[in-house]
Amino acid sequence: MNSNLKKWSAEFLGTFWLTFGGCGSAVLAAVFGVEHALGIGLLGVSLAFGLTVVTGAYAFGPISGGHFNPAVSIGLAVGKRFSFAELPGYIISQVLGAIAAAGVLYLIATGKISGPAPVGGFATNGYGELSPGKYSLTAVLICEVVMTAIFLLVILGSTAKRAAGGFGGLAIGLCLTLIHLVSIPVSNTSVNPARSTGPALFTNNGAIDQLWLFWLAPIVGAIIGAIIYNLLLSDD
Repeated sequence: MNSNLKKWSAEFLGTFWLTFGGCGSAVLAAVFGVEHALGIGLLGVSLAFGLTVVTGAYAFGPISGGHFNPAVSIGLAVGKRFSFAELPGYIISQVLGAIAAAGVLYLIATGKISGPAPVGGFATNGYGELSPGKYSLTAVLICEVVMTAIFLLVILGSTAKRAAGGFGGLAIGLCLTLIHLVSIPVSNTSVNPARSTGPALFTNNGAIDQLWLFWLAPIVGAIIGAIIYNLLLSDD
């Protein structure tokens, strides 16, 4: 099989798993808990996102690098760990994976035979009235930029040649868990334009109109993180 097709397939599947596992925990498990007192809550959803990255990184990382996130791919290119020429194929694969995951999740969420379907906000990201804590556009912008910048610093640092071998995926997954613990109340946590795009296409709550921010902020944050690493922390 063509090596590029293998990479694109790995990115599609990894982003599918991240979106389905992370957003699925919020859409299905949290709503289920409201009715049955078994909700996984903020900690559970945060762990779910982290676990999808850990498992995906070890399963698909050896094939594609395990980005699963357009902002990460762009940040790694700026950080000189990835080729700019490969960005289009990776980003398209990631977005398609997230959309496919959201579609499958929507079919499941709307398949209840009794009671209201647990769709709600469908794990979409937003500011203002669409922010879980009703945070402003400025607050969400700052949060997403800072969180994504830190995410890139952790990715670049934990996968550097001098880092302990084999632990990069674990460090990155735990970092994403912490990011969600902090920022779910602010923006429902994006730091990933693909993850934001998939759910936004399957709800009519207005998230699609705010999607631009969840492309802009993570990409800006990723570039900032990569520049900081190159200037202050890199061995090169």
